[in-house]
Amino acid sequence: MSGACPACGTLVLVGEAFCEQCGHALGVAGCTSCGATAVGADGYCENCGMLQPSGRDHVEIELEVAAGVSDRGLRHSRNEDALALTAADTVAVGVVCDGVSTSPRPEEASQTAADTAVAALAKQLAEGADPATATREAVRLAAEAVAALAEPGEDAPACTYVSAVAGGRQVTIGWVGDSRAYWLGPGSEVLTDDDATPATHMLTAWLGADAGEVVPHIHTFTPDGPGVVLLCSDGLWNYYPEPAALAAVALNATPRAAAQRLVRLALEAGGHDNVTVLVIPFGQGEQAETTVVVPKEQQ
Repeated sequence: MSGACPACGTLVLVGEAFCEQCGHALGVAGCTSCGATAVGADGYCENCGMLQPSGRDHVEIELEVAAGVSDRGLRHSRNEDALALTAADTVAVGVVCDGVSTSPRPEEASQTAADTAVAALAKQLAEGADPATATREAVRLAAEAVAALAEPGEDAPACTYVSAVAGGRQVTIGWVGDSRAYWLGPGSEVLTDDDATPATHMLTAWLGADAGEVVPHIHTFTPDGPGVVLLCSDGLWNYYPEPAALAAVALNATPRAAAQRLVRLALEAGGHDNVTVLVIPFGQGEQAETTVVVPKEQQ
């Protein structure tokens, strides 16, 4: 069997690694826009400049009773949000981070922060730390990890941060920036205050080498009854900021279905930003201990 080299059109045999005419590497995936194989390490085609799709365009993370969805949205070329979700015994632990688009490699900053923080939270809780102490340590380590991404001569990668530790009778929220946490149930409310200017939404606090001293906000509360802890990036709350509207969608649904519906609402409203939603039911049974991560291509 034979075919044509995608670079020069010369006849090549199936199984050949390189075209004898031009040296093109055969079997290498090309740019989804122009077909060229000159795709750089940053994911951009060196021929046409198009950013290539990645496994982060749409990601779903699911526990037995908690779930999260992160989506690239309809206008951005990549997903700069990240989320992480795990469990420590019967306590659910979740983190959502939103990369600052004006900084370099924001998607790396958000993923680094989310992964570092969720691991630190689980470790601290397992060692007996109280949720507030564990949250402060997790933010400290996440901030250090993001700061370490900075390279000489470039602006520093940056992201926002919000986390939840939900278990027993209490929920502990930690945040830096404008990613939000909501309590949906009896007395639904916003649990966070945005670190941003009210009029322009410019961040006043973030994780990054240029952030100065990072001091997280910590809020612990005891819900009056069962409900849902919702963490989200501004890709959702810019469209649906009110707790009542979010509760109408998130309650009386499985965690994964609730997260999927909320992301879909943001996309249907315009999807101008990346959107990430993490749903943790509270007071409705014990948390699972195993995390299953299901990355999917953009729908």
